[in-house]
Amino acid sequence: MTTLPNAATPFQVDLRGVVDLLSRHIYSSPRVFLRELIQNGRDAVAARHADNLAAPDGLLQIIPLDANEATTPTFVFRDNGIGLTRAEATELLATVGRSSKRDMLNMRRDDYLGQFGIGLLSCFMVSDTITVRSRSARGDAPIEWQGHTDGTFTIRELDEREARDLEIGTEVRLSPRPDDSTLLMSSTVTRLAESYGRYLPLPIQVAEVVSETAHGIRWTDINAEPLFSKPFDQPSEELMAFGEKILGRRPFDAIEIVVPGTGTRGTAFVLPYSPRPGGRQAHQAYLGGMLLSESIDDLLPEWAFFVRCVIDTTGLQPTASREQFVASGALEQTSEEIGAAVRRWIILMAATRPHRLQEFIQIHELGLKALAVYDDELAESVVNWLRIETSVGTMTLADYRDQYGVLRYTSTVDEFRQLAPIASADAPITNGGYVYDNDLFERLPLLNDGMPTERVTVADELDSLDIPPLADRDRVVSLEDRASAVLAGVDCRVSVRSFNPHDIPALYVADPAVLKRMERTKAATVAPGLWSQVVKNVDSFLTATQGEEAAATAQAQLCLNWGSELVRTLAGLNDPVVFDRSIQLLYVQALLAGHRPLSTADRGMLGQAMTDLIQLSVGLD
Repeated sequence: MTTLPNAATPFQVDLRGVVDLLSRHIYSSPRVFLRELIQNGRDAVAARHADNLAAPDGLLQIIPLDANEATTPTFVFRDNGIGLTRAEATELLATVGRSSKRDMLNMRRDDYLGQFGIGLLSCFMVSDTITVRSRSARGDAPIEWQGHTDGTFTIRELDEREARDLEIGTEVRLSPRPDDSTLLMSSTVTRLAESYGRYLPLPIQVAEVVSETAHGIRWTDINAEPLFSKPFDQPSEELMAFGEKILGRRPFDAIEIVVPGTGTRGTAFVLPYSPRPGGRQAHQAYLGGMLLSESIDDLLPEWAFFVRCVIDTTGLQPTASREQFVASGALEQTSEEIGAAVRRWIILMAATRPHRLQEFIQIHELGLKALAVYDDELAESVVNWLRIETSVGTMTLADYRDQYGVLRYTSTVDEFRQLAPIASADAPITNGGYVYDNDLFERLPLLNDGMPTERVTVADELDSLDIPPLADRDRVVSLEDRASAVLAGVDCRVSVRSFNPHDIPALYVADPAVLKRMERTKAATVAPGLWSQVVKNVDSFLTATQGEEAAATAQAQLCLNWGSELVRTLAGLNDPVVFDRSIQLLYVQALLAGHRPLSTADRGMLGQAMTDLIQLSVGLD
């Protein structure tokens, strides 16, 4: 491609469309223009040193808009890297001009020209005109390239006077649009430069005005030491203070991360609080010291939601936007090894600092249960400290084993709530309905020094309840028939058993199959016409496939306690109105005690029973 000095040359694509592509599909914010300039400057310095080991140390300098004392304030970015020749600058823009959307979204940034091209275009998100002056380290004449968002650019060689103060390297000047000028001011530029480049092994200086009255500027270094990537046996106070800035509170602990295969080092900070359910931690990642993102996904296994990582890597590949990592085998390996480091930390803490482990479990028990389900070695180290909900209160698994031996558990919260009131104090029932608990209980017998377990169902527990004495059989059968007739409208049958404690007159019980059928019935009631019929057809099909005998027994039960004086009194009550309303009230009371929601029919029954009993109490028919 040949150009004449000062000749306007059109791009091969509509530049406005390219800028729109950058802002909508590649970059998340116009602020990334500074990140791209810093990255380009860093690569230019690296290229110069690769070409000449005796080259001076690299340096990046930034002059914000309000620190420039020129007649026309301009944002300036400088590097003392390898610079551009006229041929390289021409090739650069011709290459970018020919890039398709797919090429740009998948552009590999392996060479300096490609990196400089995409980074330079990002500046069009804040400025309509970009001026680049560059002197090549290879001795070619210095050049000036100027591009505009109208789709044209010019390129020319500078004369001696113009190039007198231009040293080897590249200088980028931006004249911002009015709406974007704040992005080029000192306060924003300094903050962005620190965020993106403070950990680069390359000095970065930002200019600031000495004072409002005095002329001249001074340079402020923004670099800092990356404490998070330094090796450690025990976290230092400085590292914990750094973690406190990341988390907002002092970390519970810090775990060193080393993944040699992908050149990854960093620190995993353990949260001192329990994160919200389903929440994922925002991990920070740096690529060779350059900030990639403060919200990296898929860096850790899902179970490790109780840690937040800050890492620096050289072996993971960034996406085109340089804001996430490309999903790859290297990223998967890194995630697995970070997870392994967290796991080793837990096991070591269990062996050397059990009191500290207990504190950790109190905060992050859910995450430990998730890990213990799949990791036998970890489970054996921490399982005794995990807490469980039982019918006699919350306790650790170790305390339960020491006191009761076999772990009796329900698989759902509903079953636990139904059976907990009548569970024996000598053989309590454990709630296995919470997330991970059921899976964990099933694995307990398989661990070293495993704990025997027994799954408990509603049907099994009802069968184990005492049958009233034979001498009371006629009264019991009559009570069951009369009470079942009262509750026929709510599809609940009545049985009579004896159980402790005697001050519980009735117990509402329903196995999981019954509860599912009740949910289908409720769905059919509230669903619109077509879907209501679909749900009803499904329910009819499932009922038919179960068989008549199973369908007949698949009902909720109101289990009356023959040991209760109230129930025995009802058995001898001849007043049908009082009997009916009393059974209805016992039914509703049992529903509420079992944490079951009241249906419209249940609420109507409660209201009518209360009304009738009040009228009877004042002598009304």
